[in-house]
Amino acid sequence: MGSTVTKDHRADRRPREHPAAEGASAPAPRPAGGQDGGRGGHPCDAPPPALTAYGDDPGAVDADVTGAVRAVLGELLARDMAAARAVDPLFAEDVAARVARFTQGGGKFGRSRLLWWALRACGGGEPWRTGAALRLGAALELIQTCALVHDDVMDGARLRRGRPALHVEVAGQYAGAGDPERGARLGEASAILAGDLALAWADDMVADTELPRDTARRVRGLWRAMRTEMVAGQYLDVRGEALSARSPAQAIRAACLKSALYSVERPLALGAALGDAGPAVTRALCSAGRCVGLAFQLRDDLLDAFGDPRETGKPVGGDIRSGKSTYLAAVAQARAESAGDRRAVGVLRGTLGRDDASDAELDDVRAVFVATGARDAVAEKIRGLTAQGLRHLDTAPLEPLAAARLRTLLRRAAGAPDGAAGEAVPLSLIPATKDEGAGR
Repeated sequence: MGSTVTKDHRADRRPREHPAAEGASAPAPRPAGGQDGGRGGHPCDAPPPALTAYGDDPGAVDADVTGAVRAVLGELLARDMAAARAVDPLFAEDVAARVARFTQGGGKFGRSRLLWWALRACGGGEPWRTGAALRLGAALELIQTCALVHDDVMDGARLRRGRPALHVEVAGQYAGAGDPERGARLGEASAILAGDLALAWADDMVADTELPRDTARRVRGLWRAMRTEMVAGQYLDVRGEALSARSPAQAIRAACLKSALYSVERPLALGAALGDAGPAVTRALCSAGRCVGLAFQLRDDLLDAFGDPRETGKPVGGDIRSGKSTYLAAVAQARAESAGDRRAVGVLRGTLGRDDASDAELDDVRAVFVATGARDAVAEKIRGLTAQGLRHLDTAPLEPLAAARLRTLLRRAAGAPDGAAGEAVPLSLIPATKDEGAGR
């Protein structure tokens, strides 16, 4: 790692304390002043107590990034909930409260942690940067809620994070009120509105974050791009399902837009922008984020087919039943067609996209993924992308201890065990299919 004192960084922006491991006891937060991050004339102009408490002590955030973001998110959501109740109590209970609960519970806060450690790696530690990072981290968690809630409706998913998906929960609430089909439609409509509300609240948090002019321009430009990329990726995803279009190149493009950018690259870029990082550092972080973000999505595709629902929080085989055009399915189909394997092609064409596919038929598809070498090819691509991403990270002159935290987060996102430079998704951790036997 290089010195932080380069033309990309100013020495006076180095963190005042070395980053501590998350989960360590945080120093007692001290009240602080600083920019309020609100709009003039709004009754909630004053910063939240949690934001004020963490604002002058980035070391306290270092010790528990998730806790700090969660505290600020909770207080900002409390304000939004109060406003929702003032608009309509029923809407607040059925829609807004579900957005708040979903956002605060069950997620790993990975995006906000990436943003924070990118900021710290770029030398950011002043109170205004700390407060802005926590607000933007909260906004990232809300945009994730928007993406997941909408995704569950489009995929017809029943579970999310081990619980009924939001649209299923609403439908169940009103199941006894009349026609079940109407209840299901109400659930889907409510989930769409909930996702819209989550995005609106996220936009409010970004807009209410006061920043120096040049920093604001960079941050808001990244935010606008991220929203459009996420929607474009989701469209490519559902279009691929509808048309049964499965090419590896198209699958990679959709995965990059739908997940890699907003899950990893853009959070890192937002942290770099908050830290006033120069072009070289920003490019290195973005390149690292794109590689690891794509590895993250490809790993998710593998886990959907071969993972343990107790670990993933959703049924295994959902992508197969929905006919999602994943890279895994695209590689399997391309290889089966190239080899003239009519049986494998028939299994894929006859099962992918059938929501009534039996468990035995899912096993047949998984066997094709293995027999064609698609599973091994995807796992190898994940390993290569992870190693490439970490090499990009190593080219940037970052604060060493914060960079080490980033490296750990990136490895975990790609499924690599701690301490492994570029290995990800060991095949031994993916359950064997019936045809392989349990001894593999």
